[in-house]
Amino acid sequence: MLIQPNDRILFTGDSITDCGRVRENEKHLGGGYASFIGARLQAYLASPDLQIYNRGISGNRASDLLGRIESDLLALKPTVVSILIGINDVWRRYDRNDATSADAFEKSYRTILDRINHELEARVVLLEPFLLHVPDDRHAWREDLNPKIDVVRKLAAEFDAELIPLDGLFAKMATQAPAAFWAGDGVHPSAAGHALIAEAWLENADLA
Repeated sequence: MLIQPNDRILFTGDSITDCGRVRENEKHLGGGYASFIGARLQAYLASPDLQIYNRGISGNRASDLLGRIESDLLALKPTVVSILIGINDVWRRYDRNDATSADAFEKSYRTILDRINHELEARVVLLEPFLLHVPDDRHAWREDLNPKIDVVRKLAAEFDAELIPLDGLFAKMATQAPAAFWAGDGVHPSAAGHALIAEAWLENADLA
């Protein structure tokens, strides 16, 4: 994934991407991995032409990303699109009895990627949804999450997108420090967890 000094990079997804970004400031990147990546890229490339956007919205599911694709994705004309979505498609089953099937998740996600493919000349990065098993009830979520991770992996191969395998990465790191160190509720990363995502993303970036 070649990152160039004049790229327009878009990060989109749910609260993990959102991470407190200021809506009134279209260039605000929030306090998480998007901001960490943006700072590293800006420092390394030292280019005023590099543009970076965060359009994550807390609580979003894949269908929500599709619903706002015109204004929050296509209109920005990004040359790199980074997507992290899926954990709310799981979570709503357990807190609101509002499940999203793997097929419905795939349909929304596939439509997003189809439109990017046909309407933009953009490189695409797909980040796996991930889960750590804290608190204990998160173990039960695996039944719903794992098929959605499989969908993301399949779509990454089909659309020739970069895949960042976050679920396996967080599982590995939870053997080196307690799971809550990386994400206190199993979902929302700590500062260390966001740094982990940023490093994984940057390891896949070839900086021009």
